[in-house]
Amino acid sequence: MALNAITAHKLRSSLTLLGILVGVFSIIVVMTAIRALQGNIESNMQQLGSDTFQMQRFPAIQVEDDMESEEKYMRRKRFYYADAAYIRERATLAKNVSVSSEVDTGEVSSRFRKTNPSIGFRGMSPESFETRNLTTAEGRPFVDSDLSGARYVTVLGSEVAKRLFPFGSPLGEWVQFKGVKYTVIGVLEAKGNMFGQSQDEFIVVPMTTILNRYGRDTPLSIQVQAHSQAVYEDTVEQVRGILRAMRKVPPGEADDFEIVSNDSLINQFRTITLAVRAGAGIISSIALLAAGIGIMNIMLVSVTERTKEIGIRRAIGAKKRNIMTQFILEAIVLCEFGGVLGILLGIGAGNLAAMALSTPPVFPWDWAIIGLLVCSFVGVIFGTYPAWKAANLDPIESLRYE
Repeated sequence: MALNAITAHKLRSSLTLLGILVGVFSIIVVMTAIRALQGNIESNMQQLGSDTFQMQRFPAIQVEDDMESEEKYMRRKRFYYADAAYIRERATLAKNVSVSSEVDTGEVSSRFRKTNPSIGFRGMSPESFETRNLTTAEGRPFVDSDLSGARYVTVLGSEVAKRLFPFGSPLGEWVQFKGVKYTVIGVLEAKGNMFGQSQDEFIVVPMTTILNRYGRDTPLSIQVQAHSQAVYEDTVEQVRGILRAMRKVPPGEADDFEIVSNDSLINQFRTITLAVRAGAGIISSIALLAAGIGIMNIMLVSVTERTKEIGIRRAIGAKKRNIMTQFILEAIVLCEFGGVLGILLGIGAGNLAAMALSTPPVFPWDWAIIGLLVCSFVGVIFGTYPAWKAANLDPIESLRYE
C-alpha cells in the first residue's frame, strides 16, 4: 500500500526524492573523487626509499599563503654539499646519506629529436637512487667514480628516453642540455603520472658535475636512510640534533628546516583532504535537512488528502501502528530510492572527474552504506510526525471528511 501510494503520485514523489538525491549526490561525488585521487597520489608519493627522510628549507606541501610564512622559510639557511659530508661523518645510525637538487629546466636534444623546454635537470649522488626510490630499467645508476671524476654522464627519465630515442636503446648515445653533451649510461623505470603530470620528464647527472657547472654553493636537499624501521625514529632524532648544532639553533626554538618522509607527505595530504571532506559533509547535511523538511511537508499533504482512506482503514480494524508503519515506510522508500540514485550518480561523476586526471576508478562501499543509512534516518525522523498525525486521526471525523 505504501508503494502504491508513492506510484500514484509520480510527479510529486519524483520532486520529493530529488532533494534527497541532490544531498546524497553532493557528498558521494566528493568522497569518490577524493578516494580515487588519494589512492593514486599516496601510491605515487613514495618519492623516498624505505626508511628514508629528507631535509629541506620549505615544507613539502605549503598550505600557508601569506608573506610572513614565505619570509620565514626564505630566511632559513640553505643546504649545501658540505652539509651532507658533515652529516655523513657524524650520523652513525644512517645507512645512506645522499644529496639531490633540481637546478634547471630546459630543452634536451639527441641526434634524433628534441624535447619540450620543461625537462628537469637534476643532480644526484650515487646513494640517491636508493634513497629516492629510483630504479634503472636499462644500464646502470651512478657510481662513486662518476661522482669523484665529475663525469659528464646522465641517467634519463623514461619519458625523455622514449622521446629522444624512439627507435632503439639510448645507452652509449649522447644528449645535449644547454650546449653541453652528456653520455647516457642508464634509463629509469617509469613512475607514471601525478595530477595528470608526468613524473618521468627529467634527466639526472652526478652532483659534482652540477657543482662544477652551477657553482659550489648550489643549494640542494639531503636524504638520509636508516638501516631499518626499528632505528628509523632514532636516526631522525640523531640527524635533527646534528643539524640543529651545525646550524646553531638555540635550545627551545623550532627547527629552521623541514624533515620530510613518505608518511609525512601522506599525512599532510590526508589533513588537507579531511577539510574538503568536512566541508562537503556540512553542505550535504544542509541539503539533506532541506530535503527532509520537504518530505515532511509532502507527507503532511498526503495525510490530509487521504484522511477518508485512513478513516475507512481504522473502521475495518487497522490499528494506529499499522497506519504509522505505512506512512513511515512511504517516507523511507522515497528517501532510499533518492539515495540509491544519488549514490550511483555520485560514484559515476566522481570517477569521471578522477579519470580525467588519469586516476583508476574506485567504488567507496563505506560511503555508499553510510549514504543509505543516512537516507533511512532522514526518512524515519521526518516521516514520524506525519505518520503519528495520520495514526491519531479520529476515525469518525475521518469518514465524514470530503
